[in-house]
Amino acid sequence: MDVAIETHGLTKRFGRRRALDGIDLTIPPGQVFGYLGPNGAGKTTTIRLLAGLLRPTAGTATVLGLDVVRERDRMQARLGYLPGSFVGYADLNGEQYLRYLANLRGGVDWNVVTSMAKRLDLDLGRRLGVLSHGNRQKVGIVQALMHRPELVILDEPTTGLDPIIQQEFLGLVRDVRDAGGTVFLSSHIMSEVEAVADHVGIIRDGSLVLVDSVEMLKRRALRRMDLTFAGEPPQSLSAIAGVRELTVSGSTAHLAVEGSTAELLAAAAPHRIEQIVTHEPDLEEIFLSYYDGRG
Repeated sequence: MDVAIETHGLTKRFGRRRALDGIDLTIPPGQVFGYLGPNGAGKTTTIRLLAGLLRPTAGTATVLGLDVVRERDRMQARLGYLPGSFVGYADLNGEQYLRYLANLRGGVDWNVVTSMAKRLDLDLGRRLGVLSHGNRQKVGIVQALMHRPELVILDEPTTGLDPIIQQEFLGLVRDVRDAGGTVFLSSHIMSEVEAVADHVGIIRDGSLVLVDSVEMLKRRALRRMDLTFAGEPPQSLSAIAGVRELTVSGSTAHLAVEGSTAELLAAAAPHRIEQIVTHEPDLEEIFLSYYDGRG
């Protein structure tokens, strides 16, 4: 299989409102794809279309080589899915609910379930109806992963989880990828996407504005540097290729540099640099650049 997810002109309207506007996307297998955007951008609509829960107004989508409309049942059998508003059956405890779903799927290795429950600090003996939101979310994560699906689609999966459990969850995501599976991870939490994603897509107002690897995004992003000199910073720094911002505080020049910093450092070296501090760009800054007009 060369492609895990592929869409062409994928569009969804709700009445007069266009929630998704002609999405073209190709995701190869064996990677984690981070899908970023604020509330209302179209993330959940995209996910429901890919999971076969909505029909597109126009365009096509295939998941694991299967059309999400014509071959929905076959596709869903190979899919793990966590909705953004997971609830479950309130009268069942965690074990009863997961065994019920396991039976619907033809059985799962229960050792996988107990192992994930232990990693997530999940008590399977408690009824879903009395669980906190975070603990219900743990049940949702287990049900999405327990049958070892080829593709996992996760909509805001860490909502309600404490930081320690979030790290365990990210470990589970890496395990899926390391086993050859694919993960489509929708989130507005930049740090968790940055920690596990191989590629990232940014959606804005229903349109896909960017798809690239995390590595390439960081290479293109502005790198912030603080150069402290023995004396006053040279004014010529602002004219160097790649320097986009420059402010001076005492003997320190604060710069934002696009691309290579080699020319900047070569020009600054004769002026007796005492200290260099670099601040690597993160996904949040890159993401925000596509929402404030810089991207």
